[in-house]
Amino acid sequence: MSTTTQRLRDHLLIALALIALLYLGRSVLIPLAYGLLTAMVLYPFVAGMERRGVNRAVAILIGLVAVTVVFAGIGFLLLWEMHTFLTDLPTLYSKANVDLEVVREWITRTLSLSPADQAGWTADLFGRLPGSLGPLFIKTADAVFGMVFNIFIIPIFTAVLLYDRRALVNAVVAFAGPAMSARMPSILQRSIHRFSGFILGMVKVYAIVGVLNSIGLLLLGVPNAILFGMLTALLTIIPYVGILLSALLPMSVAWITTGNIWSPIGVVAVFGVVQYLEANLIFPKVVGAQLGLNTLASIVIVLLGALLWGVSGMIVLMPFVSIAMILAEDVPGWRPLILLLGRPGKEQAPSGS
Repeated sequence: MSTTTQRLRDHLLIALALIALLYLGRSVLIPLAYGLLTAMVLYPFVAGMERRGVNRAVAILIGLVAVTVVFAGIGFLLLWEMHTFLTDLPTLYSKANVDLEVVREWITRTLSLSPADQAGWTADLFGRLPGSLGPLFIKTADAVFGMVFNIFIIPIFTAVLLYDRRALVNAVVAFAGPAMSARMPSILQRSIHRFSGFILGMVKVYAIVGVLNSIGLLLLGVPNAILFGMLTALLTIIPYVGILLSALLPMSVAWITTGNIWSPIGVVAVFGVVQYLEANLIFPKVVGAQLGLNTLASIVIVLLGALLWGVSGMIVLMPFVSIAMILAEDVPGWRPLILLLGRPGKEQAPSGS
């Protein structure tokens, strides 16, 4: 067997073993991944506090409290808007029934399916639901338990990673080998600072996008515009898929409320214009640089993340690949990663959204 073939086989086996490890260990690795990303974002703040003489544990606690306050504020806003939405739900339901009658008439005319047949088909469908409620309840309870577990364990992972970061850096330097050991600490620090700045910039971008979405929906007269505007902005963290999923609910509400097809078209127009402004004006001005993944790479990474870790994979895999691309700028052996995943002509420092 030639050396090239053997090396390719070894790399393939390593990749398969890594994928298996990521999938089988997802219950631990998912909160660890969130904790690592949070630690990277908080590192410049914590390090700055330590340079001013603040105890490391106190600095980490302040950082975690700040993050908690931000997420609690967002959660309160969404819950408040959700309460308003649920209050208006009976009215929307009554209007939806009128639209359903129109749909039933269209089905009767087009498919020659009588109202009695439609009612029988619907009754049969709902008759099957009780048998599936048990597994659905188990899955829901498991998801809720997992969410509560993550809420408690992610801050713990973040705190431990920040507190023991020197030992972790030493371990990475040791793994890097003699050729890179001298440069690795500065490479890691530069990469973390760039990534932290990128994430903080993205928070500003999502806030601006949420406000613009909300204003557009308010002008269209869509109920609960702030809820839908902010929710759509938050879900854009999932590239391509998030904006599509988050647009369905406000489109449906706009149609039910007005009974006019132009209202959901207006919702699509608002989101389209805001997304265009985000990509071409807001992101370059606020963030100033992007992590440089091309479209094909972004789609493949999102799909692989969903396959491995579900929604969490769609969210966290993209930042880790982007971090690898940042490191690839300083690690000669990783340069092909930029050529494979980066945008054309972006082999150097990435820029844009």
